[in-house]
Amino acid sequence: MAPTGLLLLLGCLASALLAGATKVHHHEFVVQETPVKRLCEEHNIITVNGQFPGPTLEVREGDTLVVNVVNQAQYNVTIHWHGIRQFRTGWADGPEFVTQCPIKPGGSYKYRFTIEGQEGTLWWHAHSSWLRATVYGALIIRPREDKPYPFEKPAREVPILLGEWWNANPVEVIREAQRTGGAPNVSDAFTVNGQPGDLYNCSRQDTTAISVKPGETALLRFINSALNHELFVSIASHKMTVVGVDASYTKPFVTSVLMIAPGQTTDVLVTMDQAPTRYYIAARGYVTTQGVAFDNTTTTAILEYDCGCTTDFGPTIPPAFPTLPAFNDTGAATAFAAGIKSPRKVEIPSPVDENLFFTVGLGLFNCEPGQLCAGPNNNTRFTASMNNVSFVFPKATSLLHAHYYDMPGVYTTDFPANPPVQFDYTAQNVSQSLWQPIPATKLYKLRFGSVVQVVLQDTSIVTPENHPIHLHGYDFYILAEGFGNYDAEKDAAKFNLENPPQRNTVAVPVNGWAVIRFRADNPGVWLMHCHLDVHITWGLAMAFLVEDGYGELQSLEAPPVDLPMC
Repeated sequence: MAPTGLLLLLGCLASALLAGATKVHHHEFVVQETPVKRLCEEHNIITVNGQFPGPTLEVREGDTLVVNVVNQAQYNVTIHWHGIRQFRTGWADGPEFVTQCPIKPGGSYKYRFTIEGQEGTLWWHAHSSWLRATVYGALIIRPREDKPYPFEKPAREVPILLGEWWNANPVEVIREAQRTGGAPNVSDAFTVNGQPGDLYNCSRQDTTAISVKPGETALLRFINSALNHELFVSIASHKMTVVGVDASYTKPFVTSVLMIAPGQTTDVLVTMDQAPTRYYIAARGYVTTQGVAFDNTTTTAILEYDCGCTTDFGPTIPPAFPTLPAFNDTGAATAFAAGIKSPRKVEIPSPVDENLFFTVGLGLFNCEPGQLCAGPNNNTRFTASMNNVSFVFPKATSLLHAHYYDMPGVYTTDFPANPPVQFDYTAQNVSQSLWQPIPATKLYKLRFGSVVQVVLQDTSIVTPENHPIHLHGYDFYILAEGFGNYDAEKDAAKFNLENPPQRNTVAVPVNGWAVIRFRADNPGVWLMHCHLDVHITWGLAMAFLVEDGYGELQSLEAPPVDLPMC
């Protein structure tokens, strides 16, 4: 055989082997009502396949997921695959009325997407009303068969989903808040893998227990699935080595406490090097608002050594309890965030084509005449906004559908690149003339391939707060974070242009700012919003419309034939 022919054959064989290394995973998610008992009471909750939390999906990088979602519940539902890039497959992203109309009761929709260039821990959750309170699960992405982890292979891997529980129907909780304009009732408990843990009534015997062996190293995959609380997490007597966040590897660093915002994931290695007994994993809220009700309870799981000893430690010996930061310890949260860096020098997208400055925060609407409202100031309703625009979701179609078919009247593309009014964003007494945003459905248009830098600035309107901002369809680099008002001249010197962390959700510091950067190389309509669900309900969101590039590989795919209609 001629040399060129041999090379061609070898190339074809290599391609075939590579293609064979990836798999297509088929799953069916049945969304249904399921009775469960928590905190001494039985409730009917919405689940997937009767499981709470829902099924853990395990794939390898390069694999394809096909998930048929069948809605047998009484509510509309969508599923968001949180953190998946969805390159050209925006129809599978899932946020209701953004990339699809909801799956109505009795309907179904098949989500199809390939996972490329991502390894680590992500998750999936409902993106419709407050169904996310109980409809969520882990999504584990391992390296390809022939590729090892960038750290020593752990003896075991355990997903740990931190959640939030109401002794009520979460959908009714938010509906009541929307009716009155007031804040929703806070949750009654936090959970670890669906269980509140030892410190709550009627919960001790079902506390989540993780069995480990002395001397081994475990990979714990933490996911904050809570609706409205950032969480501090610690393990009694054990150090944690952070090795990944949001399906991106990190430069390893050792810590005794994690701060994980809703939407974020954190992978840690823990070596079982303590006396072989029982230790609590504990989590409680990190809260930055002033004078606002919050869930001040603590959830626990148990790390239980299986030592093969003749002594039975048994449930009579109380586990050791960790030291957790105070609920308002912003110093601990800041120190943890500062430790997260990429494992090596990265190629940061540049030069910047779009310099954007977005304020984020709360606000108030005046009540309609004759309406009685439960907001904090004389007949007001809570709202929230970005750049003074309180986002209004369409009701008759999705934004992506309207974009693809060039439908007029659904949205405009004049979302402001900067705050319409500049003011002292973090002042204690912001003029009340700035408290009322404009309700609208405004998008910001981006040219395919453009480099986008966004300053996310917290404001002290109503109250300053740490806001976890999640961008769909993209990972981004967090170049810097700080407190006070962002100053372009002074703060640009603080940018980490060497090894900034790559994430899909950034916790914007209370009374502070964060700077993110990404390349707009994924066509479609992509929601950016606060992952405190009460805030997205109030309008703390916007969306980017990324135009097609050149040719098929830079263009949004056609909508699937089974895409739900409104």
